[in-house]
Order: sequence, then C-alpha cells, then structure tokens
Amino acid sequence: MAKRGGFQGGMPGNMANLMKQAQKMQRQMEEQAKEMETKEFSATAGGGAVEVTVSGAKKMLKVKLDEEVVDPEDVEMLEDLIVAAVNEALEKVDAESASSMSKFTGGMGGGMPGLF
Repeated sequence: MAKRGGFQGGMPGNMANLMKQAQKMQRQMEEQAKEMETKEFSATAGGGAVEVTVSGAKKMLKVKLDEEVVDPEDVEMLEDLIVAAVNEALEKVDAESASSMSKFTGGMGGGMPGLF
C-alpha cells in the first residue's frame, strides 16, 4: 500500500519552529500582561479638582479631591466628576494595553476575547 502524505514520526521542521515561536510569543505576552498590572494610570476631572489613580489591573488605587469640590449642596456634581475621572483612567489602561499587545498580535487582536 502506497503512503499518502501525512507526517510520521512527529511534526515537520517548519511546524515545530512555528510552535516554538508561538510558545515564545505567549510567554512574552504573559510577561507584558504582568508588567502592565504593576503600572499606575491617573486622570483628572473638573480642571484637576478630582484625581483618580488606577492600576493596570483596573483596580482603583487612589482618589484625591480638592476641598472646593466637596460641596454638600452639590454631591451629584462630585459623583459625576469621580465617574468621569475613573472612566478616563480606565481608558488609558485599555489604550496602553492594546498598544503593548499589538506588537505581538500585529493588529489582529481587535475583538478577539482573551488577547488583551
């Protein structure tokens, strides 16, 4: 019986090299993700009256409020400023994460769950 294609005895050289490259890229991406978690990102709202700092792991670390923004008569404004600052800081995390991971994904990661 004649042999029809197929690989016997393991992966061919190109496939083995491809697997090694993929494993290396995966390790680099994991290292990048760990490094990202240690970074801090700050954003302000209300002309600097509210400053929020979050980690690259998207955990809020710090909120700083100027005294003049704490008005018992206008709590809603303070709440809005805090939300705005937090959202801006989280957008910075997302932007840097996407930027740092794009060097591994070559821009193909857009919308693929688990890539960043």
